[in-house]
Amino acid sequence: MELTVEFAAPSDDAGIRALMQRQAMPGRIRIAFAREPDFSRGCAVTGDDYKIVVARARDEIVGVACRSVRNVFLNGHETRLGYLGQLRVDDRFRGRWLVSRGFALLDEIHERDPLPGYLASIVDGNHEANAVLVRRRRFRAVANYRTLAIRTQRRARPPANIMAGSLEQVPEIVRFLRTEGSRRQFFPVWTEEALRNLDGLAIEEICIARRDGAIAGVMALWDQSAYKQTIVRGYSGWMRMAQPFLPPVGANIRSAYAALISASTPAVFSDLLREVNNLASERKFDYLLVGLDARDPNLPAARKYRHFAYPSTLYLNDGGLHEQLDQRPAYVDIATL
Repeated sequence: MELTVEFAAPSDDAGIRALMQRQAMPGRIRIAFAREPDFSRGCAVTGDDYKIVVARARDEIVGVACRSVRNVFLNGHETRLGYLGQLRVDDRFRGRWLVSRGFALLDEIHERDPLPGYLASIVDGNHEANAVLVRRRRFRAVANYRTLAIRTQRRARPPANIMAGSLEQVPEIVRFLRTEGSRRQFFPVWTEEALRNLDGLAIEEICIARRDGAIAGVMALWDQSAYKQTIVRGYSGWMRMAQPFLPPVGANIRSAYAALISASTPAVFSDLLREVNNLASERKFDYLLVGLDARDPNLPAARKYRHFAYPSTLYLNDGGLHEQLDQRPAYVDIATL
């Protein structure tokens, strides 16, 4: 069967969404990340100037990837960096070099708009993506990442110095995110305009911790359910035994993201996480998704909650940038992956 790889057209959206619906990610819990009703809406939160590449078999979309651009901190300095994500290949067409051909098309974009490097995230167990990125595209691991799906449960309120965000506080929030974010690799460089216009993130659901009047931490509840859905496709290993107590196959799990995670101390992080978890519980979400570097000092506090863990690896294709990175923990908002 003849296969073609090309840039997506608006008319391809339904075919891309069908692929996302049926193609589950590997793991003990096989999950499909649906993108209804508009795939491109989910790409818009990954960064600026996004480009979508599709693989086509006759009239059917059998592969997709998205390339976008982000301004992030590297070694404390603002850097324009590429991100490659939303990678899916239909099981029937694995091993047919679709991913390599897709990256060849992305190379054309890079020639017109060169960037110092590209970041990508691969869920552990996605062997094909790992083989293509690491062995053929020379991506190198820069962080072991942990996504925790925390079962929401209302807890005691944190101290009174945790308050809701407001439009008046946005300039101060942005200044704090830039200052604290520069202590992490790949932390996004936020602007006031970008923060005010995040699709699905309400300013009043940005939680702020204050110490002596100054911001000491920020964490937000980001609801992307209007354009991203998480669907259970199956269980494997020991999870099959627990299946009667888990969401049924085909269920749409209501989940939201803990975003803008930035705290001056683990104690501040713990207070913020408790409040965001309470917000998620009040909004009737099943799970709160929290993503952190395995080296992050805040991770032990998150692990105290009842959760499922999804390990992944962040990779960087840089042409020498990798060797320049210092030992700061990484941070990427998993809501943008």
